[in-house]
Amino acid sequence: MRILVVGGGGREHALLWTLRREDPTAEFFSAPGNPGTASIGTNLPIAADDLAGLAQAVGHSDIDLTIIGPEAPLAGGLADRLRAEGRAVFGPAAAAAQLEASKAFSKEVMRRADVPTADARTFSSVDPALAHIRTHPEPLVVKASGLAAGKGVIVCETRADAMHAVQSILTDRRFGDAGSQVLVERFLEGEETSILAVTDGEDVVLLPPSQDHKRKDEGDTGPNTGGMGAYSPVSIVTPELLARVREEILAPTLLEMRRAGARFTGILYAGLMIDTAGNPWVVEFNCRFGDPEAQVVLPLLRGGLTECLAGVARGQPPTPIPARSDAASVTTVLAARGYPERPEKGAEIVIPDDLHPDVIVFHAGTKRDEAGTLRVSGGRVLNVTAVASDVDEAGRLSREAAERITFDGKHYRRDIGWREAERIAQAR
Repeated sequence: MRILVVGGGGREHALLWTLRREDPTAEFFSAPGNPGTASIGTNLPIAADDLAGLAQAVGHSDIDLTIIGPEAPLAGGLADRLRAEGRAVFGPAAAAAQLEASKAFSKEVMRRADVPTADARTFSSVDPALAHIRTHPEPLVVKASGLAAGKGVIVCETRADAMHAVQSILTDRRFGDAGSQVLVERFLEGEETSILAVTDGEDVVLLPPSQDHKRKDEGDTGPNTGGMGAYSPVSIVTPELLARVREEILAPTLLEMRRAGARFTGILYAGLMIDTAGNPWVVEFNCRFGDPEAQVVLPLLRGGLTECLAGVARGQPPTPIPARSDAASVTTVLAARGYPERPEKGAEIVIPDDLHPDVIVFHAGTKRDEAGTLRVSGGRVLNVTAVASDVDEAGRLSREAAERITFDGKHYRRDIGWREAERIAQAR
């Protein structure tokens, strides 16, 4: 097979790494890719949002399967364009990708499907939003409705904080066009988890659950980011809970999308809050593999991902993707100084050659200069993933490797997986 993965981050490096592990004889391409994907296949110098360039490359290289990693080209209609040209592509059509591209649209779908989610109101002007906030219970959440690279969610302890957040989004255009609408919604309490479901729009195959760590600093403090690390599996996500997620969240959402004429095929990512009574609530839907969830989940798979994705891309139901039940994984994100607001770029990166054999380093925001030196080129720079017998040991290996990798301004959390580690300690 000739496989193209669109994107240039840690998620795409993890996808290519997994696909090559399953089929070393395949020929791999990435657009635009990064120094990590360059070690697996051919990087094509085409931006992920250059739809015309990507479509031309798929035809020129006679690609058998295109997997679209980031949300922007999905929302822009890349999958539609490739399908119209008779190409096999894994990822939803633009109409279905609105589940992520418009939080207002997503809330309306969940309302019609009777899916459990936080009450929310949508606003496109400041004064009505401020009037609503004045009577809203604290804490509360303000969200930019559009695509904001995982940074458009602001948890507000007070109404004053929420008012400031609304003004920064709608008036100051903090998130650009992604903030043309805002949602003001009830704060959900509990523990978050991420569920990745491969679907043809009706049937689903679930990957191992994971838990992302959105806050920048340890102890879940600091601003929201695109994700500072993750672990998998998550012990509070029992088989019984997964059955409820299928029946109460995924199935009705997919049914409602079919009713709306926007059948969803690809990865449906459900970001959930599990409340103290064990009930799942939808925080958000995404239309692609999570980042950094992919980096922590994919190394746990035993095989079958290539076959499943290729089948769905050709209109077939998803096939089983077995995962290890004897292992856990932890991903620690190494971020640049100033992330998430103003990441500093250009620092030289040194990755030791003798890291633990159970550690995988996925490139995210890296590039090589003209001399071949590896340098920081983005906010989230590297994803350090370790696989071990349990989350406690995987976390230790991941942190040790993260410490040994060097670049000026390196920032990372040393407590990824802390909730699971506490549960392991209590069980002992």
